[in-house]
Amino acid sequence: MELRQLNYVIQIAHEKNFSRAAEKLHIAQPSLSQQLSKLEQEIGVLLFRRTTNSVELTQAGQVFVEKSQAILDAVEQLKQEMDDMAQMRRGRLVVGTLPITGSHILPLVLPVFGAHYPQIEVVLVEDTTAKLEQLTASGGTDLSLLSLPLIDSSLAYEPFLEEEICLAVPPKHPLAGRTGPIDIAELLDEPFIVLKRGQGFRQIAIELCEQAGFQPRVVFESSNIETVQSLVAGGMGIAFVPQMLTRVKSADFVPAYLRLRSKPTRTLVIASRKGRYLSKAADAFIRTLNRTISNMG
Repeated sequence: MELRQLNYVIQIAHEKNFSRAAEKLHIAQPSLSQQLSKLEQEIGVLLFRRTTNSVELTQAGQVFVEKSQAILDAVEQLKQEMDDMAQMRRGRLVVGTLPITGSHILPLVLPVFGAHYPQIEVVLVEDTTAKLEQLTASGGTDLSLLSLPLIDSSLAYEPFLEEEICLAVPPKHPLAGRTGPIDIAELLDEPFIVLKRGQGFRQIAIELCEQAGFQPRVVFESSNIETVQSLVAGGMGIAFVPQMLTRVKSADFVPAYLRLRSKPTRTLVIASRKGRYLSKAADAFIRTLNRTISNMG
């Protein structure tokens, strides 16, 4: 049994298709099928049920994939530890990020990190909260910038920023000229623009309305917070937004931003899988992030 064979099985299980798995692994499909048959003969059990239309794991296959993933993770972590102990001058760090955080926090952090650690290659993975949690838990990212609450109990996290949540309304909205804070209950009949499902901030927005005693009337959904802001500025509805968005007013076409009386907040965290070895590069990134956020005041 070879490590590459473990990786082959994991990829087939993920893709549920030999052709796609072979493409991802950069090998020919007949070679992949041959390697799987050889492995199954060696261990004496079938790992997959094959039909014309699908490839499904057997019970033995499910156990094999779970154990194989743990083995490959351990091998990768051992490599990282040895690299660190040997004081390697090169490294690679995979960082997951939410779109909002990526566009407003990382432009401040990455130049500082790159200046201090030019030998470290940083690979960014931008996705929804749900997918990033899955990636982080499976080792697909070394670290991920997420917001609480986290659903996956296998993740450890360290808070790095708590920020207020504000209300964005069209510039000509009756509330736009309000000088005092807004009660969320006042927004009962307003049309809301929210992020699509899978985005953590969407759930925060929904819960704020529910806590005020109503379900928001959602008129538009977007996967991009900048699109949400543009729709608000265009008069299509209102939206809750993180305070970091209110600091950027480089264009004329922006919403009016208002404070909420309850002063709700969201907490941003840097998450990793519990028990996962954090390389020196990962540790340096966390220190740089915390120092940069601290300097933001």
